[in-house]
Amino acid sequence: MNEFSFENGWSQVRQKDMPEVREKIMNALGLKQNNRASWCQYKKGAIEPKVSEAKAIEEIFAEYGIKEVWGAE
Repeated sequence: MNEFSFENGWSQVRQKDMPEVREKIMNALGLKQNNRASWCQYKKGAIEPKVSEAKAIEEIFAEYGIKEVWGAE
């Protein structure tokens, strides 16, 4: 299990909210919307987020009632 992965949180996002959540997280990470490769690397934990990015990711998931964010599903 990768401690920097947010696949656990992502697996809890409702299908209808996925595009919005993805966009918010990509903006928090400073990724362009067409940069799916980096998105996947962050999601799987291959790229370690900065502390500020990790907090932003947690806050985004919290907006959708998701508290257990980190780790693989």
